[in-house]
Amino acid sequence: MKMTLRSLAALLGYPSAELKENIGEIRSVIIQDGLLGGADLSHLEPLLHNFETQELLDLQAAYSELFDRSRSLSLHLFEHVHGDGRERGQAMIDLGQQYVESGFFLEGSELPDFVPVFLEYASCLSPSEAREVLGEPAHVFAALAERLDKRDAVYAGIFHCLVSLTKARVDPDARAVVDQNTPPEDGTDIDAEWEEAPVSFNESAAHEMGGPTGVVAKIRASNRPVNESLDQEAAR
Repeated sequence: MKMTLRSLAALLGYPSAELKENIGEIRSVIIQDGLLGGADLSHLEPLLHNFETQELLDLQAAYSELFDRSRSLSLHLFEHVHGDGRERGQAMIDLGQQYVESGFFLEGSELPDFVPVFLEYASCLSPSEAREVLGEPAHVFAALAERLDKRDAVYAGIFHCLVSLTKARVDPDARAVVDQNTPPEDGTDIDAEWEEAPVSFNESAAHEMGGPTGVVAKIRASNRPVNESLDQEAAR
C-alpha cells in the first residue's frame, strides 16, 4: 500500500523533470506492489504514457489547466466537502491535528487537505488504516474521477485507482453533497488563491519519511528500514 500511495501522490503533484525521468520506475513500483488490478492499471497507463512521450512544458500546462483553473477539480478535499462554509476551517484544523497525533508535521504553506499530502500521510499507515482513511473521502475521489473522465483527462486514472484501493462503496448521498458544493466555474486561479508551495513531512521515530527531498527519493526511501534512516540523519 505504501509504495502505491506514494507513487500516486507523486503523479498527482506538479509535473517535474525528476518525475518525468523516473516514470518507468514509478510504473514498476506500482506493478510490483500488486494492489491495483488490470483495469486500474489500464486507467493509469495513459497518464504514465504521457509522461514518457510529452514535453515537460506541455505536461505542466495540462496540469495547470485542469487543477489551477477549475475549482470543480480542486485538489483540496474540503473544497468539495464543505464548499465555502464555516465548517471547512474546523475540518482543516482537525485533519492537521490528526497528522500531528500520528507523528507527522507538515512543512511549507500547503494545506493538510491537499490530495498529494493526504496520500503521503495515508501511505505511512498500516494497510487497514490506510484503507479506512482513504475511504472517508472516497465520494470526493469518485466525483473527481467522473469530472476528469468528462474532460477526457488522463488524470482520471489516479482517482479511479484511489476509489478501487478503498474497497469502499461510495455513499450516494455523500456523492450528491459533493455536487452541491461544487464551486462555479468562475475562472479563479486556484494556485494564486491557495498560494501552494512544495510540501514535505518531518517524521517521528515511529514513521520513516526521510531521505532527500523529491518525489522519487521519497518512494525509494520506503524500502529503507527506519533505523537505517535515523542512523543516516545522525551521521549528518
